[in-house]
Amino acid sequence: MLKNVRDSGTGPILVHVVTKKGKGYAPAESSDDKYHGVSKFDVITGAQSKSKGNAPSYTGVFADSLIREAEEDDRIVAVNAAMPAGTGLDKFGARFPDRTFDVGIAEQHAVTFCAGLASEGYRPFAAIYSTFLQRAYDQVVHDVAIQHLPVRFAIDRAGFVGADGPTHAGSFDVAFLASLPDMVVMAAGDEAELKHMVRTAAAYDEGPIAFRYPRGNGVGVEMPARGEILEIGKGRIIKEGSKVAILSLGSRLADAMTAARELDGFGLSTTVVDARFAKPIDTALIARLAREHEVLVTIEEGAVGGFGSLVMQFLAMNGLLDGGLKIRPMVMPDRFINHASPEGMIREAGLDTKAIVDTVFRALGTEASRQLQA
Repeated sequence: MLKNVRDSGTGPILVHVVTKKGKGYAPAESSDDKYHGVSKFDVITGAQSKSKGNAPSYTGVFADSLIREAEEDDRIVAVNAAMPAGTGLDKFGARFPDRTFDVGIAEQHAVTFCAGLASEGYRPFAAIYSTFLQRAYDQVVHDVAIQHLPVRFAIDRAGFVGADGPTHAGSFDVAFLASLPDMVVMAAGDEAELKHMVRTAAAYDEGPIAFRYPRGNGVGVEMPARGEILEIGKGRIIKEGSKVAILSLGSRLADAMTAARELDGFGLSTTVVDARFAKPIDTALIARLAREHEVLVTIEEGAVGGFGSLVMQFLAMNGLLDGGLKIRPMVMPDRFINHASPEGMIREAGLDTKAIVDTVFRALGTEASRQLQA
């Protein structure tokens, strides 16, 4: 067809192409979304070999938590942009078909639609992958933030995503959302925290609120029957120490705890804090960490300009760097990363346990680094 058009010798020609996902491969043709991104699979049967962890997936926890809240509040509605299964809203839609809206590949419309719903007293959840929310940034600013409307942004695929690659990695949402006045931004450190954040968002009517969570399974923590309503802007201390403080936002929390145990083994008593909120930050807790520790490491699965930058701004403006605090913000590198697994991406980005330990020793100086090598 394309050769005929090329060789026709006539004027402009419109070629209308009707696409079919998975054309020529029966398992893909018969699946609406399972072959959008694939792991290793059996070519004959089409069965994908995905590891089955004991912990639930973050997407599943979000869906179940939202259903739980919607059972208590008929003002809760959910909106997605052509990704019902990917965001977990297929499950929500099966339970509440009249309160679920798939607007197609139109993230801008999804956000403006949620703004309209919020203005009429509904409690809308816009469930959109981090990387696709970028498409609707103008609407987030003008239709939601400036009008101070309580739209809830459920941001899936926050951070590295493995085989889906840099096009789907959620790198920038903390930076572009936390820069907006009065926007509340949360990040789940584990699957139980995500449950708390869904309930917190459902109950929050003072303005826009967002919570981010990664692709894949949780870490296996004990799950509450229902989430708690978190105090806005307050972090939680996971482990108390005295020399080093690791301030984690979101999915790096488990590695932060592992690194802390290794540092304790070197005689470096380490505090671990789950920030929970990128905005507003817990200024009282961060000030305490700065005053009582020699080294402060912030870590997040996001690009520069996000949580670490907000912490640095606060410390600098309040003179908390003047006493010689050694602060090291750990963020995604300034490049796009391709790797087959999220773990590989994290390792390549220098955000794993080993990188945290190395960062602390480099902050402490040459002698400490020599001790680590020994």
